[in-house]
Amino acid sequence: MEKLLQVKDLKVSFHSYAGEVQSVRGVSFDVGVGEAVAIVGESGCGKSVTAKTIMGLIQTPPGEIKAGSEILFEGTNILAMNEKEWAQYRGASCSIVFQDALAALNPTLTVGRQIAEKVMLHTKVSKADAYKEAERLLTLVGIPNPAKRVKQYPHEFSGGMRQRVMIAIALACQPKLLIADEPTTALDVTIQADIIDLLKDLQQQLNMAVILITHDLGIVADVAKKIVVMYSGKVVEKGSNTDIFYRSKHPYTQALLRAVPRLDADENQELESIEGTPPNLIAPPVGCPFSTRCKECMNICQTQEPPEYEFEDGHTCRCWLYHEFAQGNKEA
Repeated sequence: MEKLLQVKDLKVSFHSYAGEVQSVRGVSFDVGVGEAVAIVGESGCGKSVTAKTIMGLIQTPPGEIKAGSEILFEGTNILAMNEKEWAQYRGASCSIVFQDALAALNPTLTVGRQIAEKVMLHTKVSKADAYKEAERLLTLVGIPNPAKRVKQYPHEFSGGMRQRVMIAIALACQPKLLIADEPTTALDVTIQADIIDLLKDLQQQLNMAVILITHDLGIVADVAKKIVVMYSGKVVEKGSNTDIFYRSKHPYTQALLRAVPRLDADENQELESIEGTPPNLIAPPVGCPFSTRCKECMNICQTQEPPEYEFEDGHTCRCWLYHEFAQGNKEA
């Protein structure tokens, strides 16, 4: 598959009074043309910072993208672009849907105007044509009565409908890549399913690449063909959805899966929680970042960072359990 986006050794830090917070620490993955990829992990693992960096939304200072980091979009390193090139790239080539639609939408403007302004920003069309396009986009994302809805304000929409409006704005210029950052947060379960189904349908219908960012493995199984699992600013495992759900290798991925409710589980079965807390990214641990919470922890895990081990079909994992000397020897 042709690669649309390649993230290579991305490192992003934020400078604070307490010290340097190393939010993203050497993240690498790629997204093919028309491919759906999910980035999964706990809050604070660096997935949203990764998304904002791809969109060029990291404010510097306090943010800092470290030297050696590369984000290639269609072969061009976007981190080297100037402001004019960023303005052309955002929205037209790559768009983002944020988790809080009410905060992201302007409460003083009608949704039609907000969509039309995005259309006119990147394409040379008249105001009337831009509003017609706004109606078409509202229809595309499943909002009924678009001619009426374009004249309404965000507060007149439900939470799920506001999220659909955000998706319509993101699609205004037919981007090649759509980033959905926790798009179902604070929505009812049934509405969450509707939004996920909508993203899946749009991805297939428009042949658009999608990066779905979430902390919930339960919502990505039917959408993403590839899953990237992040922990403490690093990618600990990545592979196809089949690899992650049925052949997961990393203890953290396995713990996340055990925490997902199952329809076939016994009614008295309790969900497992992951004991402990994520490490402090101002002073990250020396060895494996998951070592303090891992039931499989060995001595080497606390002193040396594990390398990336490769399995079949692009499935990779960073865990000392797969070192040739570690098999059957937990005191390695």
